Amino acid sequence: MRSAVAIVLAILLVGIAWILWPDEEQRITTFVHDGAPSWSPDGSFIIYHSDRDGNGEIYRMNDDGLDNQRLTHHPASDGYPCWSPDGSKILFDSERAGNFDIWVMNGDGSDPRQLTDSPGRDLAAAWSPDGKQIAFMSDRVGAFQIYVMNADGSDQQRMTMIYTNWFPRWSPDGKRLAFHVRRDIHILELDASSLTRLTTDPQNGMYPTWSPDGNRIAFMSWRDGNTEVYTMAADGADQTRLTYSQVGDSIDPRWSPDGSQIVFVRVPAGRDGDGPQQVWVIDIEQKAARQLTGE
Repeated sequence: MRSAVAIVLAILLVGIAWILWPDEEQRITTFVHDGAPSWSPDGSFIIYHSDRDGNGEIYRMNDDGLDNQRLTHHPASDGYPCWSPDGSKILFDSERAGNFDIWVMNGDGSDPRQLTDSPGRDLAAAWSPDGKQIAFMSDRVGAFQIYVMNADGSDQQRMTMIYTNWFPRWSPDGKRLAFHVRRDIHILELDASSLTRLTTDPQNGMYPTWSPDGNRIAFMSWRDGNTEVYTMAADGADQTRLTYSQVGDSIDPRWSPDGSQIVFVRVPAGRDGDGPQQVWVIDIEQKAARQLTGE
């Protein structure tokens, strides 16, 4: 009888230990992924996407990282937000219609409307400086290509024809698009359809963004090992490293409206690792970085 009682007590103790001290296979950690930050035109807010509530949604916070507010509420994934030049609208991509398309909503998250409806994935939309056109990337014909359409979604025109072309951004004068082709940054002159290559792999460059005066371009590159944020002149000269991460990667930079800061995403475990993604901002002159989201 005593042996039976001892066995029962041992089983109970093992069960309690399993609950209180699970082994590594039982321990499940959920990491929050914040990404694709974008400044408001007046520089007071930053929008970004996050899966902190279970699926990809669009959030807005103050430029100091405080007062985080969720703007979208949908079970489908929403991502890659971009503010309109006048601050009244936000572009984003969403699969709420069954496939990733470009959507637009008011700055407070109300009145979401679908702009594209293609059999492929339409992603990473960016407003032209005058707010009349939108550039985006789509794999509707196979490899991702760059497209431009009117702000209401009409007159969608393909701008690139070969290779893979990613993440277009307008120059401040509205005459050029910067994007990366394969693993290098290129500039497309819209009036002459001429394409100029600014980086050369393995000195690669991806995810370009223009400074407000159009004189420089920020981008990410893993030319020195881990991925860091760099800047260069708009003609590709003077390529300069801006971030120095002890571990992990720094990706997806976006310039502030006053040109003094760059918001970017830190991935402490590395782009290919399993870990959190955090929004950071760095002062360009002081090279001082601070964390806005995440632990």
